[in-house]
Amino acid sequence: MRQQVLVLYLSTSALDSPVVGWSRYDGSGRTRPTAGDSDEPPYPTGLDALLDGWRLFQASQLLPPGSGHEYGVSFLKHEFFFEKLEETPPG
Repeated sequence: MRQQVLVLYLSTSALDSPVVGWSRYDGSGRTRPTAGDSDEPPYPTGLDALLDGWRLFQASQLLPPGSGHEYGVSFLKHEFFFEKLEETPPG
């Protein structure tokens, strides 16, 4: 078994909100996704990833911004990690 990881950055903390950024990692070696290889997100929302069989294993902590930093854009704060386990041939 090998793990595939999908990181989705959503517009809000709700899983049914739109995807605004993403990363993919394939531990099975079947694909080699790279940054910028697609203009379209793999799923419209985090919920769509769940419906397609991805398992949510981590959601970013909801932290209020410090005073004066309410509109800062230093990072995407609604980050969700999903995984799929893929069968791999022995050997």
